[in-house]
Amino acid sequence: VCKDELDVFQRVLGMTLASLPFWFLLSGYEVSTGGLPSSSQVFQCFIVAVSSGLIATVLFFFATDLVKDDPQKLATVEATQSGEVLFALVGELILLSAPIPSSLSWIGMSLVIVGMILHSYVAVVVKKEEKIT
Repeated sequence: VCKDELDVFQRVLGMTLASLPFWFLLSGYEVSTGGLPSSSQVFQCFIVAVSSGLIATVLFFFATDLVKDDPQKLATVEATQSGEVLFALVGELILLSAPIPSSLSWIGMSLVIVGMILHSYVAVVVKKEEKIT
């Protein structure tokens, strides 16, 4: 739509503003059915919002902008998203003293990680085939 005219920060701001109505609806529903969150929940959400929602998203978009013309490098950058699952888990275990996930949770995380990596590399193959034809 914008033909590469938006920089990293404009993209993040646009995504944030566009998703706000959803978050307001979700928050309103939860407050009406479950009440206000505890102070520890607010603190945990703040940590996630700053580390994952702000810092990681800006860095990810910056990296994709740097390699957007090279499909193989772009797939590598996109595949790094799969590491976010493990980093979030380690952070949760260390910072929030969360319990170690169950076996079923480990299987689910593994499937998500493998799926993200496969999706990134299949995208490279498709882009290479498009260049050939």
